[in-house]
Amino acid sequence: MFNPPGNIKVLRLSEDEARKIADSLWYRHTDNTVVAVAQDYETKDVLMVASMNRDAVIKTLTTGMVHYWSLSRKKLWLKGETSGHYQYLVGFRVDCDRDAVLLLVYQVGNACHLGTRSCFDSNNISNLRILFNDAGNPSSEFNEI
Repeated sequence: MFNPPGNIKVLRLSEDEARKIADSLWYRHTDNTVVAVAQDYETKDVLMVASMNRDAVIKTLTTGMVHYWSLSRKKLWLKGETSGHYQYLVGFRVDCDRDAVLLLVYQVGNACHLGTRSCFDSNNISNLRILFNDAGNPSSEFNEI
């Protein structure tokens, strides 16, 4: 497993602290999850958006390695467990409604399963333009993207 550089302070909390935070969240979705936004701690680029259930929040906060809840597989997963592209937790913020979290991470390799650093790669704009043109009736606002 890759370890972050020595100057990166990985956030790790005690089990009790992690449980208190996890219990304070509003798991409002039908699958009992909160939205989790992963952001590069240094560049502030948004890397990806995923879901976390209570167990994923606790595991992330206690290990310092980001875990998500897979909506399709219905199971907990460690980001990077198959690709080696781990996310180390540097900061953790909760939004005002307590139904979303911001994960400030040290990203190893690419965050996106398509092989790009971010799931919001700039190439996606070109792909959107193609999709809207193929639809035959693109709205004027998308013609200007």
